[in-house]
Amino acid sequence: MSEEAPRRVHPVTMLIGALKTGPSTLLMIPALYAAGTRFGLLVSAALILAGLATLAAIAWLNWWFATYRLTDDAFVIESGVLHRSRREIPLERVQDVSFEQKPLARLLGLALVKIETGGGGEDEAVLDSVTLAEAQRLRLALRRLPAAASEDEEPAGRTVFAMSPGRVLLQGLFGFSLVWIAGIFAVLQTVDQAIELDWRELFGAARSEVASHFTIGAALAVLAAALALGVVAGVGRTFVRDYGFRLDERGGRFRRIRGLLTRSEVVIVKDRVQLALVHRAPVRGRFGWHSLEMQTLGGSDDAGGRQAMAPFARAEEVARVVDAAGLPRFEADALTSVWRGHVLRCALRHGVPVLVVFAVAGFFVPLLWLGLALAPVPAGIALLQRRHHRYGLRATSLQVTRGVLSQRDWIVPYPAVQVVAVRRSWLQRRLGLATVLVDTAGGSGWARPDIADVAEPIAFEVAQALAICPASGSARASATA
Repeated sequence: MSEEAPRRVHPVTMLIGALKTGPSTLLMIPALYAAGTRFGLLVSAALILAGLATLAAIAWLNWWFATYRLTDDAFVIESGVLHRSRREIPLERVQDVSFEQKPLARLLGLALVKIETGGGGEDEAVLDSVTLAEAQRLRLALRRLPAAASEDEEPAGRTVFAMSPGRVLLQGLFGFSLVWIAGIFAVLQTVDQAIELDWRELFGAARSEVASHFTIGAALAVLAAALALGVVAGVGRTFVRDYGFRLDERGGRFRRIRGLLTRSEVVIVKDRVQLALVHRAPVRGRFGWHSLEMQTLGGSDDAGGRQAMAPFARAEEVARVVDAAGLPRFEADALTSVWRGHVLRCALRHGVPVLVVFAVAGFFVPLLWLGLALAPVPAGIALLQRRHHRYGLRATSLQVTRGVLSQRDWIVPYPAVQVVAVRRSWLQRRLGLATVLVDTAGGSGWARPDIADVAEPIAFEVAQALAICPASGSARASATA
């Protein structure tokens, strides 16, 4: 591929940017008008026109001086009018190329292109916005396919998972959300900026009104309304995000499409999948519904760096996606429980603080001595935690399961393991236990496939087996025997 001439994003990008900054622009107009009223209406109009012209000129300059181009071995982005910046991304570092279409962009036939690398969870480059044809050209070029290639010339694909509108609606019913409360506070904050409100007087009047009409029936009605709004908010948020969810397999990659208002298309290369995580939530998991995420080198918008592959699926559907990714099946029956000391450590860690609080509070309020009857509860929870926390070094992968109400299963191919560490807290050292920490590329957050409370000698054996990463899986299995 020869070096091409610099290109620019679509000119409509300036209009989209103006709409995004519309509220601040509208606030500027009254300020300019007020500044010019002392000199007359014509001066005010001239100031407003000059301000709008200045904003338009700045937007045009920013658009004109922002260019991108492909070279033989890199993708180059340059921007800035006075302060110039240049970003050069080697093509060999490009992990994923994804599209996103927000409502206005869909109306105009444009797309936002995200170019992700394995350097972290954030996008290395974003082009907002280009035509769909240009977005497709960039995808083919960055994937190093011939310029004349098209999706139809690639190996025939198949849909490995899809969700109908009915299933998305059912998923939303399980997705209770209190986001509507945040919406109410946002509206109140906006109103507060426009109208001076005496909040003390307002809340005082509300408190008096509630006290004068308070009944058990009214309280139950308010609670029912709050729950109903939570369900509606969960359904709405899920429907907007996952409507039309489809996961296609084509050659060595997946393509995920979803979204009602903002339509996104993400390409996930199989060779860059670092682990699979199956999650069973407390409620929907009891009805047999699972969610599957895969962590990739390029990361994602998710806080944990994972891509949603099957957000609401049955066990057999999850297994089909896992098979399509070339990962081994999860072998729950072949896993080993963590050490028995896990029960004692969890009971001491979570139970002693609670008992101390009740013991001290009982000196002031004797009725709180009854809280000491909760002593068996932490021990029971610890027993359940150990029962559901198991691990195993299988033929080609590390497999870990953890969680009581919310259960998670990890499948980590051995080549994906990047860092292995053994950690021992003060209490673990007294009990002869240790935790094996496992890190993979592109991941972040707390949901990692760590193995807690293994007997100290076994913990070091497991860590050594994972660090050596032999070609044969049998060496790994023997290390935990």
